Amino acid sequence: MALAVGGFLMAAAVVAPSTASAESATTKDRVTVSDGTSIAVTVTGEQPLQARPTVVEFTPYGSGGTQFRPGPDYNYLLVQIRGTGDSNGQFDALGPKGQQDVVDVLQWACTQSWSDGRLAVAGFSASAIMIFNSLHHELPCVKAAVLRSGTFELYRDLLMPGGIPNTLVGLGVVAMIGAPTLQQGPERMQRDPASSVDALLGLLTTGLNGGLLHLALDDYWAERGFRGDANQIPTLFLDGAFDVEPRGDYQGFQQLRSQGTPAQLQVTGAHDGAPAGTDNGQRAIERWLDRYVRDIDNGVEDEPAVQMYIPEGSRQEFLAGRYTRVEADDWPIPGTAWESLYLTPDRSGGAVSTNDGSLSLTKPTKTIRQWYLSLPSLFTQTDPHLTALVDGAAGQTLSKIPGVTESNLSNLVGLTYTTPALTQDVQAVGPGTLEISLSSLMPSTGIWAVVSDVAPDGTAHPMTTARLNTAYPNIIEEKSVYRNGTLVQPYGDFSTVKLARVGQTRTYHVEMWPVTNVFKAGHRIQVTLVGQSIQAPLGLPSLNSVVLGGAQASSLTFPVSPGSDLAAALR
Repeated sequence: MALAVGGFLMAAAVVAPSTASAESATTKDRVTVSDGTSIAVTVTGEQPLQARPTVVEFTPYGSGGTQFRPGPDYNYLLVQIRGTGDSNGQFDALGPKGQQDVVDVLQWACTQSWSDGRLAVAGFSASAIMIFNSLHHELPCVKAAVLRSGTFELYRDLLMPGGIPNTLVGLGVVAMIGAPTLQQGPERMQRDPASSVDALLGLLTTGLNGGLLHLALDDYWAERGFRGDANQIPTLFLDGAFDVEPRGDYQGFQQLRSQGTPAQLQVTGAHDGAPAGTDNGQRAIERWLDRYVRDIDNGVEDEPAVQMYIPEGSRQEFLAGRYTRVEADDWPIPGTAWESLYLTPDRSGGAVSTNDGSLSLTKPTKTIRQWYLSLPSLFTQTDPHLTALVDGAAGQTLSKIPGVTESNLSNLVGLTYTTPALTQDVQAVGPGTLEISLSSLMPSTGIWAVVSDVAPDGTAHPMTTARLNTAYPNIIEEKSVYRNGTLVQPYGDFSTVKLARVGQTRTYHVEMWPVTNVFKAGHRIQVTLVGQSIQAPLGLPSLNSVVLGGAQASSLTFPVSPGSDLAAALR
């Protein structure tokens, strides 16, 4: 059962919490918001606690949920979201009531003695989502925002990507929110016994809504995503190359930039960890706040709008500090070319699988079908984003166990399509599309495709995933992204279920979450079709068939960065 609280699982394991020095002062308080609900807050700052610029973070993780280190020039206000920690009310999954609380608390903070009237909002994961969902309100006194690993749309970007439940994330979040709520239970009971009942009802209602009652993208989910921007707040977005919420920050950056809001996107690390030798974006955060909150002329606005650390073959190598730095003026990176890599039946010799097919720049003229049994796959081998989340929370132990985070074993029961060994490096940065003509013996099934970097020794390292519930075959054209007539980022229509007839072949446009990688010379690019991740249940196992070649040829629309030449690399 997926739960509508996503995007913030295990965040505390990644970014070091704020630490109060011996000279710090901490004060607890309560704010009564417009509907009468009492919200718990804590303000921390250097002694004496006096008027300073203040960074505000809204968290569902109680009094210990801090994720930010604003530094001695700022006070820090931690706000416990309604129905969590020691705040009254019912948690509404970052919905309308929580969004109004953001406005009310910020208005209160503007006038406090420890505030000089200049506020910044900051958040990692849940805290970032809370702010992004609230931007359609005017946020008083806010001069800047720092949002790391959030969602543009909670449904599409995390909890139901491709219309497929992201179950493990939802269950984990309930535990993460429930634990501090229970821990602070005695304090809550002593202060207001009835509030404990509200807290439990809020979590239960959230689970029912997100897991059972709202499986399609309806008005419930629309209230838990971006609904416009009334503020034009200068915003720094941060994320990771393998983060569990990779889509939201890219989409948020695009949206704010398109309306003229100062925005910067840095892919430096988040839930997935940061490369060795880097500061996880800390200096970028400090400079952004200094520029837009304290009005220090430090030149941030003149820096490249997009700054990224991208892997060179695997997440393990990336974490070890082997990466390429990429800078650009926009996203997707200007000058990117999207190439069609066709799925063909020709044997590649690059994989051990049920078919060992090839990826080719040439479309096969003959039409054939290949079949695969869609059985649940092990998420550590087929879902690199969730794997990075769990691995980051576990101290990067999974990635140190041979075979656990590689896709070779899953390939044994799937269909693989692999290029020849590249003759030169190919940098791939951007979203993509899996155009696949598929039939199934079930009225709906999960299309699950893993894009991997295959090393010269044959080890396949998953880099990103494309996924789609075949019950949602349509896209919304006006929100999809095209380049030179090519669909490079489909925007799926998840509002209405349209089941296929048994055995009916339909063409699906499957969004591939952004890939960021340098496929080195001697490596291969691989696409594997397998059953969806075992943590994302959807119906029964099925026998699926894929059309290769001809008018309904299946292909991967693949982003190739400026300066790379995929055609030359495949000669």
